[in-house]
Amino acid sequence: MRICVIIPAAGSSTRYNSDAPDPLGSTRSKLDEDLGGKTVLQRSVELFNTREEVHQIIVAGPHNDEAFSDFKLRHADRLSLLGASLVQGGKDHRYETVANALAHIDESCTHVAIHDAARPATDPALIDRVIDTAKSHPAVVPGTPVSDTLKRVEPEPIENAGDVDAVASILGVGTTHALHRVESTVDRSNLMQIQTPQIFERGLLQRAYAQDDLASTDDAGLIERLGEPVVVVEGDPLNLKLTRQRDLPLLRAIMGVQGPSQRPTHKRF
Repeated sequence: MRICVIIPAAGSSTRYNSDAPDPLGSTRSKLDEDLGGKTVLQRSVELFNTREEVHQIIVAGPHNDEAFSDFKLRHADRLSLLGASLVQGGKDHRYETVANALAHIDESCTHVAIHDAARPATDPALIDRVIDTAKSHPAVVPGTPVSDTLKRVEPEPIENAGDVDAVASILGVGTTHALHRVESTVDRSNLMQIQTPQIFERGLLQRAYAQDDLASTDDAGLIERLGEPVVVVEGDPLNLKLTRQRDLPLLRAIMGVQGPSQRPTHKRF
């Protein structure tokens, strides 16, 4: 087994910045956040660079030329030391980014693993499970059972004029919180929350990406569209994906690392 790991890193961190918008309009990339002196992206790459099954690591950054140049300036030196190569990602969608990276896979690779760039806390034992299962199944994803009650809601919010944070409003940063009317309760029996890394036989994934309709929320969905089986192995509730700024302290706690302001001054650089 020779694995090429693709790490899509072309996102704009829109949801991450929506938690606390910068009044000047600047944005922060969640992949640049500090996890014990290393960026989120570097931590994610380090999950794979010392594994003997991994032959190649491709990090797919922003599509825009200027944004990609800035991305390389921030990350290329560190990632090259880890054996990762950088390519430009897609313009609008994650599947475009993966498709771009697929064009750069070494011909000797038998399998492709795709891992979220913002999921740096993946337990090595989880990666072991996925890789071991991929030796006998062509499409493998990790997942955890859904434990919360799920509600389907109407897409349009209802009036919520009374739901105002008064203090935040005085400070000029307050907004109302959208309210949605419930349509129904979803039966959670046999539902799983799917994580990454996801691993596929190279030929199968390439066939999936040769389809006309590539709209999907994960790569396994494209395999399912072919009518091919996808196997779910045990995931990990602590395999957290950094999505919102409030996730960052929890992620640091899971990994046992500190942020820059929490470390002694001589260790911050």
